[in-house]
Amino acid sequence: MTSSWFSSPAQAVERLAAAGYLADTPTATTSYLAGALEKPLLVEGPAGVGKTELAKAVARACDAELVRLQCYEGLDEARALYEWNYKKQLLRIQASQGAQEGAQEWSATHDDIFTDEFLLTRPLLTAIRREEPTVLLIDEVDKTDVEVEGLLLEVLSDFQVTIPELGTVTAVRRPFVVLTSNASRELSEAVKRRCLYLHLDYPDAEREREIVSSQVPGLDDRVAEQLVVMVGRMRELELKKAPSIAESVDWARTLIALEIRDLDDKAVTDTLGVVLKHASDHDRAVRELRLRA
Repeated sequence: MTSSWFSSPAQAVERLAAAGYLADTPTATTSYLAGALEKPLLVEGPAGVGKTELAKAVARACDAELVRLQCYEGLDEARALYEWNYKKQLLRIQASQGAQEGAQEWSATHDDIFTDEFLLTRPLLTAIRREEPTVLLIDEVDKTDVEVEGLLLEVLSDFQVTIPELGTVTAVRRPFVVLTSNASRELSEAVKRRCLYLHLDYPDAEREREIVSSQVPGLDDRVAEQLVVMVGRMRELELKKAPSIAESVDWARTLIALEIRDLDDKAVTDTLGVVLKHASDHDRAVRELRLRA
């Protein structure tokens, strides 16, 4: 099977790596299949393991436009799909009435104002209408209300959007769809059934060292090893927010900026705010890891 995105899982590994994303075999295989089968990809896992970055990397690797729908509580159809420019429609109605010195028939007015000229497209409809390669990122879908998932079903299953006033808009070129979830709530079976599934977790020490070293050129191998070990120890603690991969990378950049060549206790305590963002987490790490300033 030939994919317009990746020709094989091996090519997915190579092209994602060239785009700055080190994908393991399951990630590369699932990414390949999402393109080959033209099915949305649901990526679940804790915050900061590279779910959003995977979508960005696919867009970079395939020279595609990234269209992002950032989900949040209270998201509705007007922000996800489309809405009508009511102010512009009202001005058009007023102008038509003034020009004809009388009330225009509603049927004519309706046909005049419910056109593409007055349509404000939001991320889902924007991605469906694009003819160029497009990656649609539906980020943190678990933060929305359950009702919003109903808005997604038509897009995820048929790659189309129905606009009552205009009809059904079907994708000319199907986007590569990535949904991310931190698993803060269970998604509906209807959504899951329409997607391929990938679970991302924190990488093992060797993989994380490779990621950090690739993202931070010039980082000493010994310091990289110390950093990865320390981050792993922090993730074993009961913290409000465990350090993400992005924070590991930020920590590495911090060590280079401060010209720290040995991650001893003082270096850790001096820079702990780069990786731990809650005072209680900071205190717990100092106490349980027995760090000394």
